[in-house]
Amino acid sequence: MQRTTLCSLMFCTDGHTPMGSARHFCNRDRGPGDGSHPAAQASVRMPHAGQGRGGRLCVEGWAMSREQRGPNEKLGTVLALAGISNAGLARRVNDLGAQRGLTLRYDKTSVARWVSKGMVPQGAAPHLIAAAIGAKLGRPVPLHEIGLADADPAPEVGLAFPRDVGAAVKSATELYRLDLAGRRAGSGGIWQSLAGSFSVSAYATPASRWLITPADPSVERIPEAGGAGAAGHGSGGPGGIGHGGVGQPGGTASGAGSSVGAGTGSGTGTGIGPGTGPGGHGAADTASDEAPTRVGHSDVAKLREAAEDARRWDSKYGGGDWRSSMVPECLRVDAAPLLLGSYSDEVGRALFGATAELTRLAGWMAFDTGQQEAAQRYYIQALRLARAAADVPLGGYVLASMSLQAVYRGFADEGVDLAQAAIERNRGLATARTMSFFRLVEARAHAKANDAAAAGAALKSSEGWLERSREGDCDPTWLGFYSYDRFCADAAECYRDLKAPRQVRRFTEQALSRPTEEFVRSHGLRLVVSAVAELESGNLDAACAAGTRAVEVAGRISSARTTEYVRDLLNRLEPYGDEPRVAELRERARPLLMAPV
Repeated sequence: MQRTTLCSLMFCTDGHTPMGSARHFCNRDRGPGDGSHPAAQASVRMPHAGQGRGGRLCVEGWAMSREQRGPNEKLGTVLALAGISNAGLARRVNDLGAQRGLTLRYDKTSVARWVSKGMVPQGAAPHLIAAAIGAKLGRPVPLHEIGLADADPAPEVGLAFPRDVGAAVKSATELYRLDLAGRRAGSGGIWQSLAGSFSVSAYATPASRWLITPADPSVERIPEAGGAGAAGHGSGGPGGIGHGGVGQPGGTASGAGSSVGAGTGSGTGTGIGPGTGPGGHGAADTASDEAPTRVGHSDVAKLREAAEDARRWDSKYGGGDWRSSMVPECLRVDAAPLLLGSYSDEVGRALFGATAELTRLAGWMAFDTGQQEAAQRYYIQALRLARAAADVPLGGYVLASMSLQAVYRGFADEGVDLAQAAIERNRGLATARTMSFFRLVEARAHAKANDAAAAGAALKSSEGWLERSREGDCDPTWLGFYSYDRFCADAAECYRDLKAPRQVRRFTEQALSRPTEEFVRSHGLRLVVSAVAELESGNLDAACAAGTRAVEVAGRISSARTTEYVRDLLNRLEPYGDEPRVAELRERARPLLMAPV
């Protein structure tokens, strides 16, 4: 068995630590099974400069805490309730890990250690255990219910939807800081540790609070003298709208016009990229004795320009492209210091709106690359920021994004609820094109729930709203992607889920009628949907032809979602595996399926 070298930090060869012991780094060198060894465990202490106590080395797979812990009775009880054996849980965890690109080799002995000795697996394993048990019980299972809460490095970061504006700023900037620190650490960062922790129920409180109060009464921030970190957000009666008013149809709640207050802010550079935040600092948490930067409309305009660039990059290159990865950097380096600056209510509304757009984009890109846990947290923060912006259509757009994620993850009913929340709050506020998109998202959720009547009604309503839209409408900039072609593409996916290939082919032909270099990923997804429709219609040649084109497009972008669409098509082609055309397609797709996203 390979052993670790002596180190001042505590290392463990199989990623286990006893419950309640101090957090430590983990060496992923593994032995048989899950990497642990049945032999007796021992620890070696070494003195280390700068530490009151020496570090510890785990020699045989897991470290012993000074205080021996007893069995994890909570985990044992829930396993018995779910009717899952030790071997069954190990198999489910390994399978869930494989779906997320992780190679895990847990076995029944591993599970026995978790239960009888109170050992805590590190990395993504605790969340995968909760997900496996939750799937059997048919409900979310939090880590504390199975005695593994200590394994979560940052369980609440990004999931809060604070009522107070100042607390909302803190919640969002903490997420930006955590994400960026994790990316710099490599190996998947914090999201690798939280893999498997996505829970659709986490959307319940944010959605309900936004529905009750879609706009904060005031967001003016005039920090008290003596420090940039002083709280200074305005307050007002519950349910107030503030000077910006509720977001007008197709626009932002901030309104247009000159900056209120002195100055135009520091400027953050054009577009997305590393830069220096207001006041000369490059981090949101950098303290300063100087007066906070006075934020103006020019600062907000630069954030909106960055969002425009990010939307274009995402559509053309996919959420995993290096350009898209600059969005979290922009949020932390440029947007966060502005949120901590000084601004009037009018400018603040615009600032929160622009930051909400970027935050939603960060969530969408994470969703496209398969980082569901990151996407969920960014969506929640984007919704909270949209509330501070008093921009109801933008809040609805965030809810629609949540709905699409819920449907993609298999929670169709919750997807319907989220889409309908967006629709109900935007009646009389959003433009016709915006309402059309919200109804289209609702249709996607109904179709996934196999409710053909409801899906058909939502599609009809969506098409009706789209027909009522006019060229001169004040549609929001973030809706620039939505056209009749996009409506047809999503309608085709609805009918694919409803197993109506004739309708799929009809709408797909329209969706593919004008391929564009601007929306490359969408074109690839449409080709896969077309291939599925041809296959279900008995046209194997046409299915393989469309599939081949889809693989070619998918190879040009970085999108885990597109790759999953291709994988699904190949799975559907399994019965025809002996056909030369299918074998050729599978061979063409091999590099795509093997490439890391």
